[in-house]
Amino acid sequence: MNERILVVDDEADIRALLSALLARASYDVIELEDAAGLRQAFTGAEPSVILLDLKLPDAEGLDLLPAIKKQWPDVEVIVLTGNASLEAAVMATKLGAYDFQKKPFETKSVMLSVERALEHRRLREEATSLRQVISTMSGQPSPIFQSPAMKSAVRTVERVAPTDVSVLITGESGTGKEVIADLLHTLSLRNKGPFIKINCAALPRELIESELFGSVKGAFTGAQADRDGLFRQAEGGTLLLDELSEMPIDTQSKLLRVLQEKEVRPVGGRTSYHSDVRIIAATNREIEQAIEGGKLREDLYYRISAISISLPPLRERREDILPLATAFLKRFSAQANRVINAFSPEATEKLLKFDWPGNVRQLQNEIQRAVLLCEGSHVQATELSITHPTVGSEGNAGLFEAMERSTILRILNETKGNKQETARRLGIGRQTLYNKMKAYGITL
Repeated sequence: MNERILVVDDEADIRALLSALLARASYDVIELEDAAGLRQAFTGAEPSVILLDLKLPDAEGLDLLPAIKKQWPDVEVIVLTGNASLEAAVMATKLGAYDFQKKPFETKSVMLSVERALEHRRLREEATSLRQVISTMSGQPSPIFQSPAMKSAVRTVERVAPTDVSVLITGESGTGKEVIADLLHTLSLRNKGPFIKINCAALPRELIESELFGSVKGAFTGAQADRDGLFRQAEGGTLLLDELSEMPIDTQSKLLRVLQEKEVRPVGGRTSYHSDVRIIAATNREIEQAIEGGKLREDLYYRISAISISLPPLRERREDILPLATAFLKRFSAQANRVINAFSPEATEKLLKFDWPGNVRQLQNEIQRAVLLCEGSHVQATELSITHPTVGSEGNAGLFEAMERSTILRILNETKGNKQETARRLGIGRQTLYNKMKAYGITL
């Protein structure tokens, strides 16, 4: 099913334009002209995104936001505003709006905002579902995790979350490091504050310091205005430094000074400001190798790892595979309005014997795919795409990539090249799909 988007605007021309653009991108669009229509829509299915005009004939959009978020907490709202209400638009973002577009708007800008809002929603839903899967804090007698290592990790989260101590999370890609970080923030005393995340491997070397610490106008070519860094944005909350060992060594030195002095100086600035931010870091590298290889400063490691949480790969905690798979099966079956009760004995054996080089993330994607293909009340072994269930086999990372490339090609073929639908079936964002297609050399 395509993403559902509400367009709430009293100007018929704008509704028609937005509806045409969104429909062309294969979204399901519902047009509403006033607040009364929006309130009536509250009785229907939850949309993914709402494009909301701040000036409606029977209400102020700003006054509608709390009601929207109360009725549909997970919906992403993009407000549309004229020149006179920019201040209100900024207030709208503080009330939970994802973005705002100034009228008259550029069509490309609006569509990009919609795509980003959908990706943000998907990532949040994924993190929420994984938190639900791994949480043992509900008091239930049979927690989802059966392995001693993961039970220990969650107990550590419970103990240290209410403190301000820095935490380092280690583990292979897909083991759930970001989910553990989410839990640490959610259970902390800072959970009303912002939770800002940065992937240190995703930013060019010359931009990462400006991104972290901010910069002043004229600090470097292209710095046309003062810029708040992520430390400033995370004030009073939590900052996750993902893939810490990919941060340039000289930037690590400046980060260490910030952590020691609790003061941040923007790039090109002459004065510093006090910083009240809790730091959580994560890396998929072996710490000793990262230090010896010059990828991670030893003094920064000791500073940032007051508490370390190591997440073992799924192949080393096989007792967690079936509970996780069952939890994913229940969730994705409900989403698809299907009644799929369990895995067949052969499918169960296949799941348990596979090495899962992509860890929990790969398992989740596999179960989502199996739900789409399942023809009965039980998932069969033939409906699982994993093909080499050999415990301890070598080269599984390459095998996973080959399988993923094959799956993408197959679904692209089934959807006749529709990237939006392909991304939806794979359970990933469209930009993620583009990145994978580029990495695997897939062209249409």
